[in-house]
Amino acid sequence: MEPTETAIFEPLEGAGPDTGPEVHRLVMGRYRLVRRLGAGGFGVVWEAHDEQLDRLVAGKTIDTSTDEVAARAEREAQAAARLTHPGIVALYESARDPDAIHLVSELVFGNTLGELLADEALSDRDIVRIGVALADALEHAHGRGVVHRDIKPANVMIPDNAESEAAIVKLTDFGVARLAGDDTITRNGDIVGTFSYMAPEQAEGLEADEASDLYSLGLVLYEALSGVNPVRGETPAETARNVGTELPPLDSWRPDLPGELCEAIDRAVCVDPDYRGTVVELRDELELSLDRTAAETLPPPPAWPAGAEAPVLRPRPVRRPVSVGERAMAAAAGALVCGAAVAALPADAPLDHGSAPLAALAAAVACGLLPRAGTLLTVAGLAIAFVACGVAGWAVLLVAAFLPGLLLMPRDGASWLLPAGAPALGMAGISLAFPAFAGQASAPGRRAVLGGLGLWWLLLAEPVASPTLLLGDPAGLPAAGAWQASVSATVADVLVPIVASGAPLIALVWAAAAWALPALPVGHRSIADLAFLAVWAGGLAAATALAASALGPAGQGAPLRGLVAGAAAAALVALVAVAVRPRE
Repeated sequence: MEPTETAIFEPLEGAGPDTGPEVHRLVMGRYRLVRRLGAGGFGVVWEAHDEQLDRLVAGKTIDTSTDEVAARAEREAQAAARLTHPGIVALYESARDPDAIHLVSELVFGNTLGELLADEALSDRDIVRIGVALADALEHAHGRGVVHRDIKPANVMIPDNAESEAAIVKLTDFGVARLAGDDTITRNGDIVGTFSYMAPEQAEGLEADEASDLYSLGLVLYEALSGVNPVRGETPAETARNVGTELPPLDSWRPDLPGELCEAIDRAVCVDPDYRGTVVELRDELELSLDRTAAETLPPPPAWPAGAEAPVLRPRPVRRPVSVGERAMAAAAGALVCGAAVAALPADAPLDHGSAPLAALAAAVACGLLPRAGTLLTVAGLAIAFVACGVAGWAVLLVAAFLPGLLLMPRDGASWLLPAGAPALGMAGISLAFPAFAGQASAPGRRAVLGGLGLWWLLLAEPVASPTLLLGDPAGLPAAGAWQASVSATVADVLVPIVASGAPLIALVWAAAAWALPALPVGHRSIADLAFLAVWAGGLAAATALAASALGPAGQGAPLRGLVAGAAAAALVALVAVAVRPRE
């Protein structure tokens, strides 16, 4: 197989080992040019011989007569220099002379992903394996502050002879990459990349980030498995109009594929970047589906059965697929809320306390299988049970706790009951650890909402909990027996005083802490991680205490329960999350 260079060069017709005056020229004192492999607007790529190490390499000679081309070449060198991964083309050396920049990199013998897809040479399992390797390569790049910004089949090489599973792909062309901690080569509003694989926010001229690369990777896999790229139109203008429309679900093209695989890719190509998840999650979900994908190389199915109407691109609300991990968390939260609520019913309630495990199991199944509908049914069922058991006030508090999550995260049913973890931690005296759990969510907005709602659930659980969870009841709150049977009394004597106390403002502290947690410079498995996380947890505790003390006479005034223990638990949770995070 001939070596192929795909980054920014078009194939050079008629090129051979002895054409052109540049052949056999020595570059950088050690690289002998053998033959041209391609050429384009940004220069020429050569097959060259490294005379010092006696190996073949790829050498780019890039004309620097314009600032834009020079900046792109330098950016490619800087990006590649940060990366050492078997799934990324390795840069060996770079140099600049008055007329050109020279990049010397690994020479890959093989085909591009686009070429193999055009030849129908890949099975479904091959494509999923390629997706796993690409996600792993992108995780490495993102961990080193490099966002590729131009993931497409033409920039993915498939070597003839891979040395490892991670090396079955070679990601190329970091010429438009964005590097963290450095000015980009584009201005705000500039658009770089390839429209038919571009994330919507990138097409709008916004800053491309890891979620943008994830979208492009998802679209590459979508096209590879379906044989269709719904974004690509017949004209560039039509393609540009299609960017930002929600794609038809993958299983509408390929109903024979595993459902989990289709959901994972559908999630990656969500229009809203907050709902795409991460490349790590996509990689893990692809790996789980490997054994369920066909290993035979088959022609792709027809784009749509004859006589049937093909899926149509149209703007519509984003359909957010739910991952296996989210379903598990939804099931756990449903079991916790339902089991604890039934177990806490008054002793004379008609519902037997011994049914709590069964109720928890039913809620877990409902919330895990159907996160949105199951959660709504669980909350509605509990509210009805509370009324039937003579504690209608509890139903009011449950609905009041639940509604903000429903309103703030209307499509994220798997998260609606997660804030109930805060009062559960409060029973153990470590409620302050909840923002550390909320801080593990991938989307910044979701982290903040979960953190703030944890405090809200905690406040509404205080009147029926014993002992105090964190703040205790606002001053003057009547005993539970005086209000728990009455809806109106609960609203007037419990909800209104809690809101009037100002305590819900502490939710802003928890929201900010959860939102900021991933921004901490941790992940080096060193004592510095512990120091940064200790400062974060200490700041959370101090800010919570300060906000509580500012409540004045409306607040309880007693010391917060578990402030130190909760801060220590928060630091520990965050530290464990860092420790189990895969190394880049």
